[in-house]
Amino acid sequence: MLRTVHSPDEAIATLSDQGVQRGIPVGIVAHGASVGFAVGDHTITVEEADAYRCVDAVERSLRPRWVMWSGTTAGALVRNNIRVATAWDVAAVHRLLAGGWRNDPARVWAYLHGLDRRHTPVAGQLDLMGGDAGDDGDQPIRPDGYLRAEWVDGIWQRSPADAAAWASVALMAASLQSKQLQALTTSGAVAGDAEATARAESTAELLCAELAHDGLPIDRLAAVELISSLVGPRPQNDADAAEGRRRRDAAVFAHLSSAAGVDLRNPADVKAMLRRVGIDVPDTRAWRLEGMRSVHPVVDALLAWRKEERIATTFGHTWLAEHVGTDGRLRGAWSASDGAAGRMTAQAGLHNLPAELRDVVVAEHGHVFVRADLGQIEPRVLAAVSGDEALRRATQDDDLYAPVATRLGVERSVAKIAVLAAMYGQTSGTAGQALRGMESGYPVAMKFLDAAAQQGQAGINIRTYGGRLVRVGEVTDGDFRGAAAAARGRYARNAMVQGAAAELFKVWAVTVRARLGDLDARIVLCLHDELLLHVREDHAHEVVALLDRCLGEAAHRWHPTSGVRFVTDTSIVRSWADAK
Repeated sequence: MLRTVHSPDEAIATLSDQGVQRGIPVGIVAHGASVGFAVGDHTITVEEADAYRCVDAVERSLRPRWVMWSGTTAGALVRNNIRVATAWDVAAVHRLLAGGWRNDPARVWAYLHGLDRRHTPVAGQLDLMGGDAGDDGDQPIRPDGYLRAEWVDGIWQRSPADAAAWASVALMAASLQSKQLQALTTSGAVAGDAEATARAESTAELLCAELAHDGLPIDRLAAVELISSLVGPRPQNDADAAEGRRRRDAAVFAHLSSAAGVDLRNPADVKAMLRRVGIDVPDTRAWRLEGMRSVHPVVDALLAWRKEERIATTFGHTWLAEHVGTDGRLRGAWSASDGAAGRMTAQAGLHNLPAELRDVVVAEHGHVFVRADLGQIEPRVLAAVSGDEALRRATQDDDLYAPVATRLGVERSVAKIAVLAAMYGQTSGTAGQALRGMESGYPVAMKFLDAAAQQGQAGINIRTYGGRLVRVGEVTDGDFRGAAAAARGRYARNAMVQGAAAELFKVWAVTVRARLGDLDARIVLCLHDELLLHVREDHAHEVVALLDRCLGEAAHRWHPTSGVRFVTDTSIVRSWADAK
């Protein structure tokens, strides 16, 4: 049944009549001026000059769980100054259920209905099988069960009524996803609460839309000065850029008797160059060269060149002009999942900003940053998801590696190597020796990791504690042993821990987002296990306490019975570089 509302009050009344209250799913599609709702069997068209006023009014009054196809709708809401509390993001939940990163509506719909994705219609396709026979082109679902390609491509934007119809399809997809997630949990296929994970993942997508909109504070003038000091002024033309490259290269070539034919941007050339000065290495990775600085001065010059080159080509003047707005905010696209084990990702350098540039990430006047980093998060998560009681007891210590060292009878540094070797599957050298101690000291945790590794080696996809499917790769004939199988095993054992850690981190992040309330504070960066908040100076200590409370709440929500203690390293700083 289609209804039309013309005002915020009418929108509230109509949805209330359908039983909408806090947490009840309401489909929403919003793009440009087209906004539509769906609840139950009803589609609701918003015919109002400012349709977003209706969304804001419903959010404030009823607090539903907004069902969206993807973060595109969340982005539209944020651009219209609407920040909703909770959501169900169909695309994000599909990544959770099916693994990988592809999550367009056609793929999601085919997956949920068991349809052959190879037959998914595409726009302009001539259907020789008659799939469109008798089809009502105004409907998003074809008679053969597939979504119409035109709707997937955006024809729903043509009117509010079409937006409402598209919201109704999203609502149907969400309902099917919810049933599949519940089945995973009740069947025991997932140890945690998969539906709760989906809710957290979806709300993390709301946070991503806000991060992309708000940006990270940058002192633009300081950035120009710093970049210029490192790589020179902004090139005015190709000749200037070429001269900058020659100048950077010359600092390395000065340590060679001859630089003929050497291209520093070609790894093979660099290896050959190093061989000529007596340094033979299998590759030229920075960590390998670090220990060779004293062998020949060209190594030190090469490492310095790499830093300059990275700034010049990736984080230089062009990067600053393209990604930092006139308001001094660095902006890039965000996603709540990388398509692998589930870590948040960001573009425009937000996740790989060189340490040299952290000095220019500066809080605005009257504000500070509150930075919180989860301490030793992966071994603590391992204790939780494996149920190893001895490892759980070790988490009660501020430094988990200290009690592990005592139990294994080794130095703390060796204990740390042992724990990391267990999670990353290292078996040689010092790591291999330390790993044997883990097998006797923490057998339950090791059995958990070994089981994941065995699945990976066999090419069997795994699911994390919270239910994310992690694809380990295809297995070909004769590929059950050897290097490929070993690599899959290492990936699987680490993904079980890293994926669960990503789930806990996002529960923490969205809990903080929800609890900030009226405080003048916003999350401006999520970096692996680190939160950075931009906070009014007189609220900073209150936010520090809030972060700790939210971690306790998030840990309980994520794994109510683990008994594992999670800790943060929290500091108040004006520049991100000051957070050590």
